[in-house]
Amino acid sequence: MDLTLTAILLGIVEGLTEFIPVSSTGHLILASEIFGYDADTWKVFNVVIQLGAILAVLVQYWRTFWAVGTGLLRWQPMSVAFVRNLLVAFIPSAVLGLALKDYIDVLLGSPVVVGWALILGGIAILGIERWAKPGGPTGVAQLPVGQALGVGLLQCISMIPGVSRSGATIMGALAMGIERRTAAEFSFFLAVPTMMGATTLELWDNRHALAGGLGPVGWNEIAIGFVVSFVVALVVIKAFVAFVSRSGFSPFAWYRIAAGILAVVLLSR
Repeated sequence: MDLTLTAILLGIVEGLTEFIPVSSTGHLILASEIFGYDADTWKVFNVVIQLGAILAVLVQYWRTFWAVGTGLLRWQPMSVAFVRNLLVAFIPSAVLGLALKDYIDVLLGSPVVVGWALILGGIAILGIERWAKPGGPTGVAQLPVGQALGVGLLQCISMIPGVSRSGATIMGALAMGIERRTAAEFSFFLAVPTMMGATTLELWDNRHALAGGLGPVGWNEIAIGFVVSFVVALVVIKAFVAFVSRSGFSPFAWYRIAAGILAVVLLSR
């Protein structure tokens, strides 16, 4: 497949799936099987274009980040609580991510693991949708430290490809009684330090490849993927909160189950 077209398609996949509970990493792994490209060749590309999705969060919520930043300079309680909750939620994945990185890399090479994770994650979403009773804190700064830590611990499950970082954090927050919009926005905000940390670590691990040249996938393809993932993610973020407020998360659960079954059937042959 043409390099430019592959870059565009992967940028769409990243931007479309990063912030909804279907697993962007899992879909990128499955995309390598569907499109037939070499996943190792595009490894650095897939890492860097995540920054486009991060930028979409910063652009969409720039007023929030600006208010928190200026409030932090004045040590305002709400801004301090906002940053505290993000840090508390971020630390577990940072620690476990470093400790288990080699094991995680092995799982990233298994599309069948992705398929089963999609199925089980879809079933979990249906269960949480049915029995959870969200309606608690309405705002990231209002979350108790214990709930922020709980969301952070659940985010660690997403190190298994196919689980979905946003799915683990949002559904975990709902299970703890956090209100829907707050759960979704906390997941968006938590993505910034989490994805920045993961991207920085991957770039460091691949620093020799970057210094020696990227091979057939160069900076032109990375730039295209970055822009595409940014634009698509920006649209998704704007639409996602409104969609789940009307329809809940069940549509994503059924999609996960269907996609997971299809992946397991096709890849197990």
